[in-house]
Amino acid sequence: MRPLTICLMLALAVPMTPTLTAAEPLKVLLLDGQNNHNWKATTPLLRKILEDAGMKVEVSTAPAKAEDMAKWTPAFKGHDVVVSNYNGTPWSKETQTAFDEYVKTGGGFVAVHAANNSFPAWSEYNEMIGVGGWGGRNEKSGPYIRFKDDKFVRDESKGNGGSHGKAHPFVVSVRNGEHPITKGLPKEFMHAQDELYDRLRGPAKGLTVLATAFADKSTGGSGEHEPMLMVIDYGKGRVFHTTLGHDTTAIKCVGFAVTLQRGAEWAATGKVTQKVPEKFPSADKVLSWE
Repeated sequence: MRPLTICLMLALAVPMTPTLTAAEPLKVLLLDGQNNHNWKATTPLLRKILEDAGMKVEVSTAPAKAEDMAKWTPAFKGHDVVVSNYNGTPWSKETQTAFDEYVKTGGGFVAVHAANNSFPAWSEYNEMIGVGGWGGRNEKSGPYIRFKDDKFVRDESKGNGGSHGKAHPFVVSVRNGEHPITKGLPKEFMHAQDELYDRLRGPAKGLTVLATAFADKSTGGSGEHEPMLMVIDYGKGRVFHTTLGHDTTAIKCVGFAVTLQRGAEWAATGKVTQKVPEKFPSADKVLSWE
């Protein structure tokens, strides 16, 4: 039996979490411009969520498909963390090199949902995100990461990387409650209707899974407990990877918003100063911030 799903409504005017305690706001560079998802609708929400946590957000929009990507040179340096809402045409070699250098030398990076579909042929990017999907990814890209018998294992079996069943609300299970991003969160919380990504695969180097969700076969899933929230060490940089956030419904979930805020702060600084809000989803109730 599925848990009862109830959507509670909060006023937009009320911040979900206290603002950061840093003297200067963290500087965020939010990337968009191409995506097989509706980035024009989701970017403003991502921006507001981050700004609600006291961060200063700049948006850099890539050219449309078939336009010259070489003209797009995001200013990675000077920002504490880069958040990607991008899935599209490969970046120019110059931009790839600049981004790799930015993260490798200590810059923060947050990959949101379909950003893990991007750049299957860019080896450094695949190391940054740990695991990804689609774009021809398969066993040559790396293993699946499975949670079995209370531990994570590398599944090297053959198969494509990336799929999902029917969008639906689902329970997110925290598997590492001691990490700064998830410390203080309930062990389980209900997430709003979303695509539950499964069968992601990749190098999985320096990867720590913070939370999973069960991709039930009844909804078209893999039948496995799949990684939802992850962190990756890449050189001196820190990466937070969330598979959540397909559309505005999913992004308005308090669970998504709070983990994005905390993940961005951790990627930028290595710590989290934000407190978990009192109003946070339980294991059987979706909580929306709108």
